This record gives sequence, structure tokens and C-alpha cells, in this order.
Amino acid sequence: MSYFRTNIERMSGYTPGEQPKDGIYIKLNTNENPYPPSSKVLNAIKDAANENLRLYPDPVATSARIKIAEILGTKPERIMAGNGSDDLLSIIVRSFAGQGDKVVFPYPSYMLYKTLAELQDGVACAIDFTETYSLPKDFIVQGAKVTFIANPNSPSGTMVSSQEISRIASEMDGVLVVDEAYADFADDNCLSLVEKHDNILILRTLSKSYSLAGIRLGFCIAQESLIQGMMKVKDSYNVDRLSIAAVVAALDDQKSMKANVGRIKDTRHYLTESLRDMGFFVYPSQTNFVLVQCMNGVSAHTLYQTLKSRKVLVRYFNLRRLDDCLRITIGTREEVDILLKNLKEFIETRHSKKRDACCL
Repeated sequence: MSYFRTNIERMSGYTPGEQPKDGIYIKLNTNENPYPPSSKVLNAIKDAANENLRLYPDPVATSARIKIAEILGTKPERIMAGNGSDDLLSIIVRSFAGQGDKVVFPYPSYMLYKTLAELQDGVACAIDFTETYSLPKDFIVQGAKVTFIANPNSPSGTMVSSQEISRIASEMDGVLVVDEAYADFADDNCLSLVEKHDNILILRTLSKSYSLAGIRLGFCIAQESLIQGMMKVKDSYNVDRLSIAAVVAALDDQKSMKANVGRIKDTRHYLTESLRDMGFFVYPSQTNFVLVQCMNGVSAHTLYQTLKSRKVLVRYFNLRRLDDCLRITIGTREEVDILLKNLKEFIETRHSKKRDACCL
């Protein structure tokens, strides 16, 4: 006998990227920043770790919202902080979608959107991207309460133009969530659309560009009416004291963040060109990872397992349209060179076996 709600019983749940518990790996599977956070962040966390930890944090993370608004050129009233952007995604779905309501997202994309819809006993509507990862003409679903667009998209790394996002927002009924977790690595963003559309919510995180995946702090930007409504839904104290201190310090050191982003973008270009030279197809990326399609009969799963056996982790998705691909996080130049060395050895061994087979 199960005590769970029917929708919980039948769903599979979201599976995060592998976190190895033993051994030393080159970890290129969960889109973490390979460089440490600003020293200002570490000092701020140390200063905040004092006797005041016995007190609850500011329930609305006022100092963080003020700093975010200052950096982005908006108002604190248009900012909501969360325990990572995943917390905000959950708040959004719980705020706007209930049993039987449609929640729309493109496919393949961040699969947590589907999980959150199922938790609400909503209808998860996955609309296939085109082969080039543009949105199809029938992407807008009438009556949908929430529509998600990860932009840049994960796992493809590709982008939809801000003009296209604006058009979609103006033609749909519900709220449009533009998940910009990787915006700092991209050439464009949709932040300016908040002023134009009262149904747009922009999500950002400090996990990627600010090297703070372990802190768990994200934020949402939207018009005041949406922020005020979602404040009713969030947990009472959803952001802790150390995270608030960390985000203020991180945002106060734009120079450090931009330097790391610049290094990652340079390495992204180097990795992309190197992979293409080896015969892989690489989707154009605006993120801190690349999606690599295996060609000429190479099994993505076999390649993933081979790399793992050599202590190099990349992400393999056993999913439709992705089972011939690997997603590779941009590491340091040294980490990427080790990855490329192992890929080259794999390809050379494979070619050698083919030549030997032909000679038999």
C-alpha cells in the first residue's frame, strides 16, 4: 500500500548530475565553474559565521535584493531571492499552476520543469525544438499557465533571440519564465523585457558565472505584481545568512566574475574547434558547456563510460534526441587538454581496431 498521492507515485523524479563520492575525477558533468569564487565572498562568509547564526535571516533578503538591483539597473521590489534558482522554479509553478493546468517547455531542455509540473499534478507539455534548436511555430499552447524557456538552453547551449521571446510573451495567456542561468556567458539576455511585459519572469543564479554552486542562491526579476504574489508562496526564510552575505560580496566583485567568464569563453572556443577537428558535431554554445554529437558510429554511452573509467566525468543523457550526445562542461585549459587527450586515444584505438579487422 502506498501513502503517496497518485501523481507522486507515478512520477520518476529529477535526476541530478553524478557527484562522485570517492576518487579524484576531472568533473565536467554538472556545469560548475572551474575557478574559485572571489576572495571577497570567502571573507564575507567568514565574517557572517558568528553568533548571529542563532537568529533567523532576513525573510526577504533585503541587502541581496538591493545589491542585485544596483548591478542590474532595476528596483529591489522587482527582485525575489531563492535557495538557488530551482527554489524559484518551484515557487513559480506552485504560484501559477494547479491540478490539470498546462505547464509548457521545449524539449530537450532542463527536465526539472517536467518534474515540477508533475508535482503539482499539472499537465507537462513538452514541445520539441526543431533540429537546429529553434522554437517551432506551434510552441505557444493556449491556456497554459506557465511556459518555460531556458535561454541559453541546457543541454544544447543554444539561444532564442530576445525578439522571439518578446513575441511569445505578447501572444500567450499565462506567465513566461525565461531561465537565464547561463546569461553571463551569452552575447544577449532578456532582462529589458521585464519592463515591456507584465507576464515575464527572468531567472538568474550565482551558481555558474560567480562560482557559487555550493551556496545555493538564485533570483527572479519581474514586475512588482508578480513578485508580491510569489512572496506569499515562498518558505518563510528561504535564504540563509551566509548566502545573503555571499551574494552581496560576489556581486560587489564584478571584475573577478568577468575575468573568469572570459577565460571560460576562450576555453569554450578552443574545445569546440578541437572537437570539430576530431570529427564531432558541436552545437554553437552560449554557455559554460558544449553539447557534442558523436558521429561515424561512435556510441556516446560507450565514450561516456570510457572517459569515466579514466576519471573524466561528462554528462550522458539516455533520452530521445540526446542519446547520441555528450554534454561537456568547460573546465580549465589543463582539464580540457586531458579530456581531449583521452578522446584522441579513444578514436585512435577505435581506428586501429577497424584496420586490424579489415586485415583479417
